[in-house]
Amino acid sequence: MNPIQNANLQWDNDQINAIVAELARLRLLVDLELAPRYPYLGTKIYPIGRCKEIRDAVFVKLQQQLPDATEPGLLLLRDQLAKGESLKKIWGALRGVYFQNAMSIGEWYLDVSNDTVNPNKPRIEVLPLATSGFSEVTSFEQFTSVARLYWEVEVYRNDVCPALAPYMPLLYISKSGTCWLGEATDNMLAIATKSQFLASEGILSTLPAPPQQAVLGWQQALSTV
Repeated sequence: MNPIQNANLQWDNDQINAIVAELARLRLLVDLELAPRYPYLGTKIYPIGRCKEIRDAVFVKLQQQLPDATEPGLLLLRDQLAKGESLKKIWGALRGVYFQNAMSIGEWYLDVSNDTVNPNKPRIEVLPLATSGFSEVTSFEQFTSVARLYWEVEVYRNDVCPALAPYMPLLYISKSGTCWLGEATDNMLAIATKSQFLASEGILSTLPAPPQQAVLGWQQALSTV
């Protein structure tokens, strides 16, 4: 990787490797805590699907260790904080293929759960944000495009619970036939509410209606509530 330079940031390969080493150390500590707590996600073995839990736990460790750090990698991160940069949690689409919880500091992308989709990939990835392939999700259209690929689902408009549609305009059906409503994450709810629900209205107007069998299943389930 070529060094990236700007007014606040200049990390060469050795410095990046030092940061990766420290993040890997923290990740190991986190794995020792989380693996017994979350051994499976459905039929998938830890760490698959646990990017948020891992990211959040490493973020806490960083906040605890950065003030008194002596390790070269952590000192590089702390130096950026001293220069006015912020260490942030970020969530979005990675390379348009899957969702990812990561961190950023200044113009750098810090992924401490890079192996939670493919366990054969390196656990840690430190890249310039500009070339990381990471992008913030800003619309339901973008979200559904990734969801179809990442979750292997078909996405329909929420016709089954109209009262919830402004907040949860999506209905998913997996290959196995499992059906659920979405998207009730903080990020997507914020997109709905900040747009005064115009974002929800827009996606509802473009998605197809769900199959009749799914509608009947929901009606039957809701009739017992």
